[in-house]
Amino acid sequence: MRQRIAIPYILAISIFALSSFLSGCGGGKNTDEANISVTTNPASGSTQAPAVGPTFPLNVKITSAMPAKGVTISVKATPDGSSTAFFNTSQSTTTASNDFTVSGQQVAVVNVVYITVTSNSKASNTWSGSYRYSAK
Repeated sequence: MRQRIAIPYILAISIFALSSFLSGCGGGKNTDEANISVTTNPASGSTQAPAVGPTFPLNVKITSAMPAKGVTISVKATPDGSSTAFFNTSQSTTTASNDFTVSGQQVAVVNVVYITVTSNSKASNTWSGSYRYSAK
């Protein structure tokens, strides 16, 4: 009688141990990825000299390893001190170098361009930067 009771317990413990081991393997999902590093031209943190418009180029280059599912780059431009955007775009990409053309700004107004790069694999992996410019 003791043998009949022991077999189900041993079987249950074996199944539990095996399932615990397999769930610890992660099923092939690896969310570890390098922190996103970016360089921009114009450089993040800079204040550009007033320039003739009407459009202003921006290059966003991912310098870290590209996340497995790529990144989303968001670019928003506002007059300095305002939250109202005159330019706002977002694109998902797996390309390291990405060009944008900022437009719609007023002449002789200092503007701020905000850039955010977010991993499509891991939403908490982000990079943010900004620069100032004005059209003359």
